[in-house]
Amino acid sequence: MERMKVLLVSPNVELINMPVLPLGLGCVASAVQQAGHEVKFLDLLFQEDWLSFLHDQIDAFPPDVIGITIRNIDDQNRSDPVFFLDRVKKILQFCRESSSAPIVLGGAGFSLFPESALDYLEADMGIQGEGEAAFPILLERLQNKRPLSDVPGLYLPHAGLQSRRQFSQTLNSFPYPPADLWASSQTGDLWLPFQTRRGCPFDCSYCSTGAIEGRKPRKRAADKAVQDVIRYREAGFRRFFFVDNTFNFPPSYAEELCQCMIDHNLDVEWRCILYPWRVSPTLIRKMARAGCVEVSLGFESGCNRILRSMNKRFTAFDVREISHRLHEAGIRQTGFLLLGGPDETKESVEESFSFVDALPLDMVKITTGIRIYPGTALARRAVEDGVIMENNDLLFPAFYLNRDLQEWLPEASRRWGAERPSWIL
Repeated sequence: MERMKVLLVSPNVELINMPVLPLGLGCVASAVQQAGHEVKFLDLLFQEDWLSFLHDQIDAFPPDVIGITIRNIDDQNRSDPVFFLDRVKKILQFCRESSSAPIVLGGAGFSLFPESALDYLEADMGIQGEGEAAFPILLERLQNKRPLSDVPGLYLPHAGLQSRRQFSQTLNSFPYPPADLWASSQTGDLWLPFQTRRGCPFDCSYCSTGAIEGRKPRKRAADKAVQDVIRYREAGFRRFFFVDNTFNFPPSYAEELCQCMIDHNLDVEWRCILYPWRVSPTLIRKMARAGCVEVSLGFESGCNRILRSMNKRFTAFDVREISHRLHEAGIRQTGFLLLGGPDETKESVEESFSFVDALPLDMVKITTGIRIYPGTALARRAVEDGVIMENNDLLFPAFYLNRDLQEWLPEASRRWGAERPSWIL
């Protein structure tokens, strides 16, 4: 049987916080190649004339199947939201005009809104969940003209979910993208994304991670992960971004991973995302020795009452202790405040502002109004409070901003931020 020609497209051009390479699509590309198919991987992030670029690529590589990943639905900016799917729709329509190949959607954004995104974009099908496992199965079914009813996580237009999505118990079997896959991207000062874990058990009131990755943490063996880092290091990459949603959980795994990196003396720099709870002095020392130079601390509030409302496990005291330990270790920190949600008051906002002022942070990102995602406690609260209708599928961005703060909070944030150049509003 001849190999299928699979065109994989990342339409993301958003630079929220920093430009990000499409790691998920790269992993799918590796899995498709491992299954014996021919892959063309297109990252449109740095393509100013994406229309001509896409035309030339489809002309040179007539695909049998086109996969398009959806990373973000919108920019989460309440004051002037940008809806990214309009651009994706243009790209999809151009692919449709240029090729008769079926178009398959995937990615984190699609996994959150499988039916509504499929309907809005008018694609042929979409995969919710881990594409490394499901997409090669779909290709085999399409190649052999077999029924699609057992493809995990597959959605079809007007027919819904065909077979329940599955979460792989370990990430060891999923291949990592080869270093040359990123050659077409202008890596420059970019941090190469790297993932060792999926799944988050914490269930924060507003967070969509559990719906995307599952709530049970799943890992790649630490030694296997570090071997992949070594492979990238040998190809010339020195800067890595561990995109694991909570780098420090499980704590024992985080320490093992850092120790393995220390043992191999990799001479790399990396950043990660810390959940500010149960971050021991030993882990911080190992992180610094292993090359960690920067962390994101998503504590979201400096008020314990609001932290409890968000279903956080930590307290303001925990955040303060961890922040000072990171500072002592020479690790840069970006803190995040997510303001205006249920139970927020002027007093709690000002408490949060004073709280971050007292921390040794290098940067603070302030968000006013919280994007509402389906299936979250925030979505249920928004319905109860009359912020959204119960039948709102939330594909188009909706935000929770406490009615009592709608005029005061944006102005208060600007006023405080004007005197603090490290604050980003």
